[in-house]
Amino acid sequence: MLGPLVKGLAKTFEQLFRKPITIEYPEKKREVSDRFRGHPRLLRDENGRIKCVACHLCETVCPSKAIVVEPEAGETIHEKRPRRFVVDLTRCIFCGFCQEACPKGAIMLNRKYELAQYDKAALVYDKEKLLQD
Repeated sequence: MLGPLVKGLAKTFEQLFRKPITIEYPEKKREVSDRFRGHPRLLRDENGRIKCVACHLCETVCPSKAIVVEPEAGETIHEKRPRRFVVDLTRCIFCGFCQEACPKGAIMLNRKYELAQYDKAALVYDKEKLLQD
């Protein structure tokens, strides 16, 4: 009866002198790997215009149908831009297919991972929210 008690106390004292493995989350953020895929965002070119040409490739390859693109009319196909670009993060599975399919490199998955919200509508990102850093 005394043996298991001593064995348990020995294990407890062993753990007291180890480095803690927990992270104090709100104060310290977890470092993620370079391959991590988080929130999507839209990019701008060197002139400050949105890179997206509303080709619908990201919308087509998205397995969860989380992306909706509506183009605005341009004079030529090269001037076409999205009038509406929406990503629903409640549906997004962060697979990165949209980033790989984009011929202009207009969409990128960054390293932000905090998705907690009280309102589901806050997780539906429109064009303006996707263009923010």
